[in-house]
Amino acid sequence: MILDHIGGSVSDLRKSKAFYEAALAPLGIKLMMEFDGACGFGKDAPQFWIDGGDGTKLPSHVAFRAANRAEVDAFYDAALKAGGKDNGAPGLREIYHPHYYGAFILDPDGNNIEAVCHESE
Repeated sequence: MILDHIGGSVSDLRKSKAFYEAALAPLGIKLMMEFDGACGFGKDAPQFWIDGGDGTKLPSHVAFRAANRAEVDAFYDAALKAGGKDNGAPGLREIYHPHYYGAFILDPDGNNIEAVCHESE
């Protein structure tokens, strides 16, 4: 598995949340997390995210699974050297869970690209 989760912006979060709750229910996918104007859907963990965006551009978000924290750090360094822009340096994001270690880069088109490790070290 190379992808950890994916997400994008919607024009009407309330309407889209209701749509996805209904449309994904037959697949066993439910709303699992909601905060800061974002909703995460999944079975065991939130893997599909939507957010309200700012209404002007609808960038995408893709998170690649890393085997360890060193890979997250290496991704971040390589992406910066390749011309990406910092959107969140490597570090713990305990708002998601205690071991969530991720780094975020904006690609040349402004898409939010992430590498994440869920291991404790």
